[in-house]
Amino acid sequence: MKIVMAIIKPFKLEEVRDALTALGVHGLTVTEVKGYGRQKGHTEIYRGAEYAVSFLPKIKIEVAVGDDQLDATIDAISQAARTGQIGDGKIFVFPLEKAVRIRTGETDSDAL
Repeated sequence: MKIVMAIIKPFKLEEVRDALTALGVHGLTVTEVKGYGRQKGHTEIYRGAEYAVSFLPKIKIEVAVGDDQLDATIDAISQAARTGQIGDGKIFVFPLEKAVRIRTGETDSDAL
């Protein structure tokens, strides 16, 4: 089992969710985050004054999947979140040692 964490642009969230649902991934956690990568933020003009935006709004998606779904999950997120522009995001994969569904007590892949 793995945890797939993806940092994406906020307006791509629905496309990514739809892609994961079509794949059969039935649960994910979404968090609004701020950060920057190579683009290092940008400048904006507000009421005639220019100011730097150091941290850009992003969405962090976390989903637990079985090893058999890992590659398909990564591909689905990559394709749905891609705009071709800088700042499209990153995907990270972590090992998941144990999962427990609290309601039923099911464990590991049965709990996913």
